[in-house]
Amino acid sequence: MNASRKLAFGAAALALTVGGVVAVSSASAEPSQARQAAAVTTAWAKISASGQFLGAQGITGTVNHFGNGRYNITTTSNINNCALLGTINTNGGNDPGPGSSSILVGQVNANTIFVRTATPSSGGNAAVDSDRPFSISVVCY
Repeated sequence: MNASRKLAFGAAALALTVGGVVAVSSASAEPSQARQAAAVTTAWAKISASGQFLGAQGITGTVNHFGNGRYNITTTSNINNCALLGTINTNGGNDPGPGSSSILVGQVNANTIFVRTATPSSGGNAAVDSDRPFSISVVCY
């Protein structure tokens, strides 16, 4: 009787193992993952220090440059639940603040991105907020 129980437990363990492998293999090829990948959208813009579009996709032509280093950018779609990324671009040979620069990117509302640029290493009034060329990316799922 002990041999029968061991054989039954072994067969059950083998069946669970094989079934588990089959379930994992079939789950990894589900079409919902392909639908999720297709649902990712990306918008981007490259903007000059004066607030002019140098190139863009998925973002309208509206930039409100309302102070030193402060910009609002309007998007063509809802940016809730999106990742907002930004980087300072170079401004050619006369780029201010060669030691450092910074950018803050945030959401104002469902269709507006706030960007603040600064050059902390430069002297004078531009030490905090300064007009800098920048690029932003919006990645949504």
